[in-house]
Amino acid sequence: MKLWHLATLLGLAVALPQIYGLLKPGAFGDALRKFPRSEAWGLILMPLGTVWFLWNLRTDDIADFDAFKPILFIGFAVVGFGACVFVRDFLAVRGWAVVVLLLAKFTLDTARWVDTPWRLVIVVWAYLWVVLALWFTISPWRMRDLIGFLTASEQRIRIGSAARLAFGLLVLLLGLTAIRQAELQAAIP
Repeated sequence: MKLWHLATLLGLAVALPQIYGLLKPGAFGDALRKFPRSEAWGLILMPLGTVWFLWNLRTDDIADFDAFKPILFIGFAVVGFGACVFVRDFLAVRGWAVVVLLLAKFTLDTARWVDTPWRLVIVVWAYLWVVLALWFTISPWRMRDLIGFLTASEQRIRIGSAARLAFGLLVLLLGLTAIRQAELQAAIP
């Protein structure tokens, strides 16, 4: 996947839900507050993250781990799917963290070879995901508390949604312009 495709998709993924947040802040805030303890989201995100991680493990070509891959594959599968059964508390936050870490890896791998300083917007954003995912994995209740703070009033929800909408549109615009242009120029011999 090209970085400009990824930036476009990420920009849309961030921007579109914010429109709902601006139009119906009460319902948007309620949905966000329910997320950290949602078993449904946990049972979607944790298996998704586990399967994605196992796919990365299977396709990875680091020779140092070749002998251990079958054991690692079974071990990580047991941990990932076992969490869905035995660690139900804040499972959505933990599943979100796994998916976000894998998305950050994919984003950084995709951005590695693009020669434009605008790619740093995406790269810094991906490293922010890593920091947040690690922080929320260690203490998942902090996501609940942060969401509670950010959704304490309809005004906060609208301000946060407007800021995320602006950022999503910026990433979308960068993907469609500067990053796409850099990738097109790199493809010309």
